[in-house]
Amino acid sequence: MVNTIEIDLGALRHNFQQVRRFIKPTTKIMAIVKSDAYGHGMIHVSKELSKLGVDFLGVGDVREGLVLRKAKISTPIVVLLGISEEECSTVIQNNLIPAVYRLDIAHRLSQEALKKGRIQKIHLKIDTGMGRLGIPAHEVTSFLSKIRSLKSLEVEALFSHLACAHESDEEYTRFQLERFKKAIVEAKKMGFSLLYNHIANSAAIIDYKEAHFDLVRPGIMLYGSYPSSQFKEKVSLKPVMTFKSKIIQIKRLPPNSGISYGRTYITPGEALIATIPVGYDNGYMKSLSNKGEVLIGGRRAKIVGVVCMNLLMAEVTNIPNVQVNDEVVLLGSQMKDVITAEEIAERAGTISYEIYCALGNRNQRIYKEEP
Repeated sequence: MVNTIEIDLGALRHNFQQVRRFIKPTTKIMAIVKSDAYGHGMIHVSKELSKLGVDFLGVGDVREGLVLRKAKISTPIVVLLGISEEECSTVIQNNLIPAVYRLDIAHRLSQEALKKGRIQKIHLKIDTGMGRLGIPAHEVTSFLSKIRSLKSLEVEALFSHLACAHESDEEYTRFQLERFKKAIVEAKKMGFSLLYNHIANSAAIIDYKEAHFDLVRPGIMLYGSYPSSQFKEKVSLKPVMTFKSKIIQIKRLPPNSGISYGRTYITPGEALIATIPVGYDNGYMKSLSNKGEVLIGGRRAKIVGVVCMNLLMAEVTNIPNVQVNDEVVLLGSQMKDVITAEEIAERAGTISYEIYCALGNRNQRIYKEEP
């Protein structure tokens, strides 16, 4: 195969140990593996993290939870986006732990658990200021009083999501933390034991010890990227994903030759152009046209012209001895240089998360097992 995504499980192990550096030995870890582990492959990643002793796995939806259960992964799994009424029975049968923030779902889940003679664990999602999913902060006490009557449900945790922990302004993060602490206090007064309260994402793991509570939720840092540039000096992470291809054609073009659709690049002089079988069908964004760079022979080659569905072109005029079938690194390191997801994201006007998901979910993945 020409295009390959390499996943370095040794780098994943390194990053997991970096998480442990920031937390107390008693603090639990929920590794976020939703969206196919950010494009890294949730089954392989989850198996590796389970070997390392991760306490929970966080998936987006029930479908992802079932994928892991079918792969014989027994680690506790939390369904972070919540569930539908129709999925309640499936959740109980497959020992999944749903996020709950709607009373109708709580009632249906309780009914299904009662039928099966089970106590179903749930995590209640609190909206402390993200404005997405969750019980509004001012409604938490009322919600909990209704949940308390559902004896077949066990509220294992309250959890929330921080909106600005990756930014330098601390005020809003501390506001959210105070709201979260208040909700925990109120819940415990009502008799809820709450073993695993959690709010800390990767940024808060690094920067806010008071946000660690009982459990932390590393996501992007597991995969070797930083929540934002300000964290690079605070933790040493290793990129887990590399994206490679090969040159399939090289041709020498005269001055004033147009490259790709719309002739958005015109060669200023005689130029050597390499064609690489990667395009937006592979998750390599069209917005990188005339902006992105790749590594060939340890040197940077600029992408020229519009990125196509299955092809892109790079100028290799100044790269010595370049040949067809030479390795091309679009994400990752080659010799002494490296192209990071953050660099690609900045050029494309997005974030590293999108780069990983786009590339990882659209190309063949191979896994490196060496430490």
